[in-house]
Amino acid sequence: MNDDIKQFLLGSEGWIFIPEIILRTFMMYAVILIGLRVLGKRGVKQLSVFELVVIIGLGSAAGDPMFYKEVGVLNAIVVFTVVVMAYKFTSHLVSTNKKVEILLEGECTCLIEHGKFTLDSFKKESLAQDEFFAELRLKGISHLGQIKLAILETSGSISLFYYPDDEVKYGLPVLPALFSHKKQEIKYNDYYSCSFCGNTELIAPTKNHNCKYCNRNVWVKSINVVRVT
Repeated sequence: MNDDIKQFLLGSEGWIFIPEIILRTFMMYAVILIGLRVLGKRGVKQLSVFELVVIIGLGSAAGDPMFYKEVGVLNAIVVFTVVVMAYKFTSHLVSTNKKVEILLEGECTCLIEHGKFTLDSFKKESLAQDEFFAELRLKGISHLGQIKLAILETSGSISLFYYPDDEVKYGLPVLPALFSHKKQEIKYNDYYSCSFCGNTELIAPTKNHNCKYCNRNVWVKSINVVRVT
């Protein structure tokens, strides 16, 4: 093979480097997949995990030969081929094996049930309370008492199921101006929501009151306004 053609196709490496490229690509594919899975659903947003893996893998493979003379074009073609084959194989496993699907994509997670947080679910997801409240406000939610069920889908989107207006309960406000008024001492008989879990109780005046659901003692005055659509 002409030296110039060899340099164009293989860069500074010879044919013996091709098997190593295949091995490296499979290893990095696994590393990227695991990394995105660890980030959680909110890390991948609308794109699926596999789409992001392909985008990252193919983007890197396409970029390096463009900028580095020592990286051969054929090497990039091998990377493209391996990534696509790995994607096809992974997609096949996900579509035919439920356990593999759950392992790689996870399951949908219930975040709110009957107006309060499901704490075990929140521990599994890398989802901050402020971030979640912002998502709710964008959907026109002002307090948790408007929500019958909130589910974090495997895609990272949040599905909300609302109470009818005549069934809206007192709930924890998600509006910053109201949520910031936290207190331990209850001075007036009224409905209050736990600032940690959203559990809502009718509380008489007291110096300290622990939540029946999470045993915390910081409260926010509840509201029960209906949702504006």
